[in-house]
Amino acid sequence: MNRRRSLFPRYPALASLALLSLVLAPVPAAASGFPVTVESCGRPITFDKAPQRAVAHDQNISEIMFALGLQPHMVGLTGITGWYKMTPEFRAAMGDLPELAPKHPTMENLLAVDPDFFFAGWYYGMNPGGEITPDTLGAHGVAVYELTESCVHIDSGQPRATLDTLYADVRNVGAIFGQREKAEALVEGWQARVARIQGQVAGSVPVEVFLYDSGEDKPFTAGRHAMPTALIEAAGGRNVMDDVPTSWGTVGWEAVLEREPDFIVLVDYDAGGWEKSWAFLQEHHGMSGLAAVREGRFLPLRYGEITPGPANIDAVEKLARALHPERFGE
Repeated sequence: MNRRRSLFPRYPALASLALLSLVLAPVPAAASGFPVTVESCGRPITFDKAPQRAVAHDQNISEIMFALGLQPHMVGLTGITGWYKMTPEFRAAMGDLPELAPKHPTMENLLAVDPDFFFAGWYYGMNPGGEITPDTLGAHGVAVYELTESCVHIDSGQPRATLDTLYADVRNVGAIFGQREKAEALVEGWQARVARIQGQVAGSVPVEVFLYDSGEDKPFTAGRHAMPTALIEAAGGRNVMDDVPTSWGTVGWEAVLEREPDFIVLVDYDAGGWEKSWAFLQEHHGMSGLAAVREGRFLPLRYGEITPGPANIDAVEKLARALHPERFGE
Protein backbone atom coordinates (compact mmCIF):
# COMPACT_ATOMS: atom_id res chain seq x y z
CA MET A 1 0.00 0.00 0.00
CA ASN A 2 1.21 3.50 -0.85
CA ARG A 3 1.02 5.17 2.57
CA ARG A 4 1.74 8.59 1.10
CA ARG A 5 -1.54 8.48 -0.88
CA SER A 6 -3.63 7.18 2.01
CA LEU A 7 -2.84 9.98 4.49
CA PHE A 8 -5.83 12.22 3.75
CA PRO A 9 -8.13 10.30 1.35
CA ARG A 10 -11.39 11.60 2.80
CA TYR A 11 -10.39 15.17 3.68
CA PRO A 12 -9.04 17.02 0.61
CA ALA A 13 -9.06 20.40 2.43
CA LEU A 14 -6.87 19.01 5.18
CA ALA A 15 -4.61 17.52 2.53
CA SER A 16 -4.13 20.94 0.94
CA LEU A 17 -3.31 22.54 4.29
CA ALA A 18 -0.85 19.77 5.12
CA LEU A 19 0.94 20.13 1.81
CA LEU A 20 1.09 23.92 2.27
CA SER A 21 2.59 23.51 5.74
CA LEU A 22 5.23 21.18 4.36
CA VAL A 23 6.19 23.72 1.70
CA LEU A 24 6.42 26.56 4.22
CA ALA A 25 8.13 24.60 7.01
CA PRO A 26 11.81 25.45 7.52
CA VAL A 27 14.31 22.86 6.35
CA PRO A 28 15.89 21.21 9.44
CA ALA A 29 19.45 22.35 9.99
CA ALA A 30 22.23 19.79 9.72
CA ALA A 31 23.38 18.31 13.03
CA SER A 32 25.88 20.51 14.86
CA GLY A 33 29.22 20.57 13.08
CA PHE A 34 28.27 18.20 10.27
CA PRO A 35 29.36 17.37 7.72
CA VAL A 36 32.88 17.36 9.16
CA THR A 37 36.16 16.41 7.50
CA VAL A 38 39.30 15.50 9.46
CA GLU A 39 42.68 14.22 8.39
CA SER A 40 43.87 10.77 9.41
CA CYS A 41 47.49 9.97 8.48
CA GLY A 42 47.12 12.27 5.48
CA ARG A 43 43.73 10.85 4.44
CA PRO A 44 40.77 13.23 4.51
CA ILE A 45 37.71 11.47 5.91
CA THR A 46 34.26 13.04 5.98
CA PHE A 47 31.36 12.31 8.32
CA ASP A 48 27.78 13.43 7.64
CA LYS A 49 26.77 12.43 11.16
CA ALA A 50 28.36 11.04 14.31
CA PRO A 51 29.15 7.31 14.22
CA GLN A 52 26.71 5.23 16.28
CA ARG A 53 28.47 1.85 16.37
CA ALA A 54 32.12 2.61 17.12
CA VAL A 55 34.85 0.20 18.22
CA ALA A 56 38.09 1.34 19.88
CA HIS A 57 41.30 -0.68 20.05
CA ASP A 58 43.79 -0.53 22.94
CA GLN A 59 43.75 0.98 26.41
CA ASN A 60 44.89 4.50 25.59
CA ILE A 61 42.62 4.87 22.57
CA SER A 62 39.63 3.65 24.56
CA GLU A 63 40.46 6.20 27.25
CA ILE A 64 40.30 8.99 24.65
CA MET A 65 36.79 7.82 23.76
CA PHE A 66 35.81 7.61 27.44
CA ALA A 67 37.18 11.09 28.20
CA LEU A 68 34.85 12.46 25.52
CA GLY A 69 31.90 10.55 26.97
CA LEU A 70 31.41 8.51 23.79
CA GLN A 71 30.36 5.20 25.38
CA PRO A 72 26.78 5.61 24.04
CA HIS A 73 28.24 5.66 20.52
CA MET A 74 30.29 2.48 21.06
CA VAL A 75 29.55 -1.21 20.58
CA GLY A 76 32.82 -2.69 21.85
CA LEU A 77 36.53 -2.60 22.56
CA THR A 78 39.49 -4.74 21.52
CA GLY A 79 43.01 -5.32 22.81
CA ILE A 80 42.69 -4.76 26.55
CA THR A 81 42.76 -7.78 28.86
CA GLY A 82 45.20 -9.77 26.73
CA TRP A 83 47.97 -7.36 27.68
CA TYR A 84 47.11 -4.99 30.49
CA LYS A 85 45.85 -4.73 33.99
CA MET A 86 42.21 -3.64 34.09
CA THR A 87 42.10 -0.72 36.50
CA PRO A 88 38.91 -0.04 38.48
CA GLU A 89 38.62 3.32 36.70
CA PHE A 90 38.84 1.72 33.26
CA ARG A 91 36.33 -0.98 34.16
CA ALA A 92 33.87 1.61 35.47
CA ALA A 93 34.20 3.72 32.31
CA MET A 94 33.86 0.62 30.12
CA GLY A 95 30.56 -0.28 31.75
CA ASP A 96 28.79 -3.03 29.85
CA LEU A 97 30.72 -2.55 26.61
CA PRO A 98 31.95 -5.97 25.45
CA GLU A 99 35.58 -6.74 24.72
CA LEU A 100 35.44 -8.23 21.23
CA ALA A 101 39.02 -9.57 21.29
CA PRO A 102 41.55 -9.58 24.16
CA LYS A 103 44.44 -8.82 21.79
CA HIS A 104 44.41 -8.10 18.05
CA PRO A 105 40.94 -8.06 16.46
CA THR A 106 40.10 -10.06 13.38
CA MET A 107 37.77 -8.96 10.63
CA GLU A 108 35.26 -11.47 11.98
CA ASN A 109 35.47 -9.94 15.49
CA LEU A 110 34.73 -6.49 14.15
CA LEU A 111 32.05 -7.25 11.56
CA ALA A 112 30.14 -9.33 14.11
CA VAL A 113 28.98 -6.09 15.79
CA ASP A 114 28.21 -4.23 12.54
CA PRO A 115 30.49 -1.25 13.31
CA ASP A 116 30.48 2.05 11.45
CA PHE A 117 33.75 3.37 12.93
CA PHE A 118 37.06 1.95 14.15
CA PHE A 119 39.59 4.01 16.14
CA ALA A 120 42.98 2.29 16.13
CA GLY A 121 46.52 2.88 14.90
CA TRP A 122 49.43 1.28 13.10
CA TYR A 123 50.70 -1.39 15.49
CA TYR A 124 47.78 -0.35 17.70
CA GLY A 125 45.43 -2.97 16.24
CA MET A 126 46.41 -2.55 12.57
CA ASN A 127 49.51 -3.66 10.67
CA PRO A 128 50.57 -2.42 7.23
CA GLY A 129 49.42 -5.05 4.75
CA GLY A 130 47.44 -6.87 7.44
CA GLU A 131 43.86 -8.06 7.63
CA ILE A 132 42.62 -4.91 9.40
CA THR A 133 43.42 -1.62 7.64
CA PRO A 134 41.46 1.47 6.60
CA ASP A 135 41.15 -0.01 3.11
CA THR A 136 39.93 -3.45 4.17
CA LEU A 137 37.44 -1.99 6.64
CA GLY A 138 36.40 0.69 4.17
CA ALA A 139 35.30 -2.06 1.80
CA HIS A 140 32.74 -2.98 4.47
CA GLY A 141 31.60 0.60 5.02
CA VAL A 142 33.59 1.09 8.24
CA ALA A 143 35.36 4.45 8.63
CA VAL A 144 38.78 4.33 10.32
CA TYR A 145 40.57 7.05 12.27
CA GLU A 146 44.28 6.36 12.87
CA LEU A 147 46.13 7.38 16.02
CA THR A 148 48.42 10.22 14.89
CA GLU A 149 51.49 8.98 16.75
CA SER A 150 51.33 5.78 14.70
CA CYS A 151 51.33 7.48 11.28
CA VAL A 152 55.13 7.36 11.14
CA HIS A 153 54.86 3.64 10.38
CA ILE A 154 53.35 4.43 6.98
CA ASP A 155 54.89 7.89 6.46
CA SER A 156 58.45 8.41 7.70
CA GLY A 157 58.16 12.16 7.15
CA GLN A 158 56.06 12.69 10.27
CA PRO A 159 57.25 15.33 12.79
CA ARG A 160 58.60 14.37 16.21
CA ALA A 161 56.06 13.68 18.92
CA THR A 162 54.74 16.59 20.95
CA LEU A 163 51.72 16.99 23.18
CA ASP A 164 50.00 18.54 20.15
CA THR A 165 50.00 14.98 18.77
CA LEU A 166 47.57 14.04 21.55
CA TYR A 167 45.59 17.26 21.35
CA ALA A 168 45.04 16.81 17.59
CA ASP A 169 43.57 13.34 18.08
CA VAL A 170 41.22 14.51 20.82
CA ARG A 171 40.03 17.46 18.74
CA ASN A 172 39.54 15.31 15.64
CA VAL A 173 37.64 12.58 17.45
CA GLY A 174 35.56 15.23 19.18
CA ALA A 175 34.68 16.71 15.79
CA ILE A 176 33.81 13.28 14.34
CA PHE A 177 31.29 12.69 17.14
CA GLY A 178 29.89 16.23 17.30
CA GLN A 179 31.71 16.97 20.57
CA ARG A 180 34.01 19.82 19.53
CA GLU A 181 33.28 21.92 22.62
CA LYS A 182 33.94 19.05 25.01
CA ALA A 183 37.16 18.17 23.21
CA GLU A 184 38.37 21.75 23.34
CA ALA A 185 37.54 22.01 27.05
CA LEU A 186 39.56 18.85 27.73
CA VAL A 187 42.54 20.13 25.76
CA GLU A 188 42.46 23.53 27.44
CA GLY A 189 42.37 21.89 30.88
CA TRP A 190 45.33 19.68 30.00
CA GLN A 191 47.29 22.60 28.59
CA ALA A 192 46.77 24.52 31.82
CA ARG A 193 48.05 21.60 33.91
CA VAL A 194 51.12 21.19 31.69
CA ALA A 195 51.80 24.93 31.80
CA ARG A 196 51.81 24.84 35.62
CA ILE A 197 54.31 21.97 35.61
CA GLN A 198 56.54 23.65 33.05
CA GLY A 199 56.49 26.82 35.11
CA GLN A 200 57.75 24.89 38.12
CA VAL A 201 60.60 23.16 36.27
CA ALA A 202 61.59 26.17 34.16
CA GLY A 203 65.32 26.84 34.31
CA SER A 204 66.20 23.33 35.49
CA VAL A 205 68.87 21.35 33.66
CA PRO A 206 67.03 18.69 31.64
CA VAL A 207 67.45 15.21 33.12
CA GLU A 208 68.62 12.50 30.72
CA VAL A 209 65.94 9.79 30.67
CA PHE A 210 65.79 6.29 29.19
CA LEU A 211 62.47 4.49 28.81
CA TYR A 212 62.70 0.72 29.20
CA ASP A 213 59.64 -1.03 27.87
CA SER A 214 60.80 -4.63 27.58
CA GLY A 215 63.33 -6.95 25.92
CA GLU A 216 66.46 -8.66 27.16
CA ASP A 217 68.68 -9.19 24.12
CA LYS A 218 67.80 -5.66 22.96
CA PRO A 219 65.69 -3.11 24.81
CA PHE A 220 62.39 -1.98 23.31
CA THR A 221 62.10 1.77 23.83
CA ALA A 222 60.63 5.05 22.61
CA GLY A 223 62.26 7.09 19.87
CA ARG A 224 61.74 10.54 18.40
CA HIS A 225 58.17 9.94 17.23
CA ALA A 226 56.82 8.22 20.35
CA MET A 227 54.76 10.05 22.95
CA PRO A 228 57.24 9.55 25.83
CA THR A 229 59.64 11.93 24.09
CA ALA A 230 57.03 14.68 24.45
CA LEU A 231 56.12 13.71 28.02
CA ILE A 232 59.73 13.66 29.19
CA GLU A 233 60.44 17.05 27.61
CA ALA A 234 57.30 18.59 29.15
CA ALA A 235 58.44 17.31 32.55
CA GLY A 236 61.89 18.87 32.30
CA GLY A 237 63.86 15.98 30.87
CA ARG A 238 65.26 14.65 27.60
CA ASN A 239 64.70 11.25 26.08
CA VAL A 240 68.22 9.92 25.43
CA MET A 241 66.78 8.14 22.37
CA ASP A 242 65.14 11.21 20.87
CA ASP A 243 67.46 11.01 17.86
CA VAL A 244 66.26 7.52 16.91
CA PRO A 245 63.99 8.04 13.85
CA THR A 246 61.14 5.79 14.94
CA SER A 247 58.28 5.77 17.39
CA TRP A 248 58.68 2.47 19.24
CA GLY A 249 61.53 0.11 18.43
CA THR A 250 64.65 -1.69 19.61
CA VAL A 251 68.13 -0.31 20.20
CA GLY A 252 71.34 -1.89 21.49
CA TRP A 253 72.29 -1.94 25.16
CA GLU A 254 75.58 -0.37 24.14
CA ALA A 255 73.72 2.68 22.82
CA VAL A 256 71.95 3.06 26.16
CA LEU A 257 75.17 2.76 28.16
CA GLU A 258 76.95 5.28 25.94
CA ARG A 259 74.29 7.87 26.70
CA GLU A 260 74.41 7.28 30.47
CA PRO A 261 70.83 8.15 31.38
CA ASP A 262 70.32 9.71 34.81
CA PHE A 263 66.78 8.36 35.18
CA ILE A 264 64.78 5.38 33.92
CA VAL A 265 61.08 5.06 33.11
CA LEU A 266 59.68 1.54 33.33
CA VAL A 267 56.46 0.45 31.61
CA ASP A 268 53.99 -1.22 33.95
CA TYR A 269 51.91 -3.61 31.85
CA ASP A 270 50.55 -6.34 34.07
CA ALA A 271 50.95 -7.77 37.56
CA GLY A 272 54.65 -7.76 38.37
CA GLY A 273 55.48 -6.00 35.11
CA TRP A 274 57.72 -3.16 36.22
CA GLU A 275 59.15 -5.22 39.09
CA LYS A 276 60.44 -7.82 36.63
CA SER A 277 61.95 -5.13 34.43
CA TRP A 278 63.67 -3.43 37.35
CA ALA A 279 65.07 -6.73 38.63
CA PHE A 280 66.44 -7.45 35.16
CA LEU A 281 68.21 -4.07 34.95
CA GLN A 282 69.73 -4.56 38.39
CA GLU A 283 71.25 -7.84 37.25
CA HIS A 284 72.26 -6.77 33.72
CA HIS A 285 76.05 -6.76 33.39
CA GLY A 286 76.10 -3.28 31.87
CA MET A 287 73.00 -1.48 33.12
CA SER A 288 73.65 -2.45 36.74
CA GLY A 289 76.67 -0.14 36.67
CA LEU A 290 74.68 2.99 35.78
CA ALA A 291 74.22 5.42 38.65
CA ALA A 292 70.50 5.59 37.85
CA VAL A 293 70.21 1.84 38.51
CA ARG A 294 72.58 1.75 41.48
CA GLU A 295 70.76 4.64 43.15
CA GLY A 296 67.23 3.55 42.26
CA ARG A 297 66.27 6.54 40.14
CA PHE A 298 63.29 5.19 38.23
CA LEU A 299 59.54 5.63 37.81
CA PRO A 300 56.99 3.01 36.68
CA LEU A 301 54.26 4.34 34.40
CA ARG A 302 51.38 2.28 33.09
CA TYR A 303 50.93 1.67 29.38
CA GLY A 304 48.03 4.12 29.15
CA GLU A 305 50.24 6.86 30.59
CA ILE A 306 53.03 6.56 28.02
CA THR A 307 50.92 6.04 24.89
CA PRO A 308 48.75 8.89 23.52
CA GLY A 309 45.74 9.40 25.77
CA PRO A 310 44.28 11.44 28.64
CA ALA A 311 46.62 9.81 31.19
CA ASN A 312 49.58 11.51 29.49
CA ILE A 313 48.95 14.59 31.61
CA ASP A 314 49.13 12.55 34.81
CA ALA A 315 52.39 11.12 33.50
CA VAL A 316 53.89 14.57 32.93
CA GLU A 317 53.05 15.55 36.51
CA LYS A 318 54.49 12.33 37.95
CA LEU A 319 57.64 12.62 35.85
CA ALA A 320 58.26 16.25 36.74
CA ARG A 321 58.09 15.44 40.45
CA ALA A 322 60.41 12.46 40.01
CA LEU A 323 62.94 14.31 37.83
CA HIS A 324 62.94 17.57 39.80
CA PRO A 325 61.86 16.81 43.38
CA GLU A 326 63.58 19.95 44.60
CA ARG A 327 61.10 22.06 42.62
CA PHE A 328 58.14 20.46 44.36
CA GLY A 329 59.43 20.40 47.93
CA GLU A 330 59.92 16.64 47.80
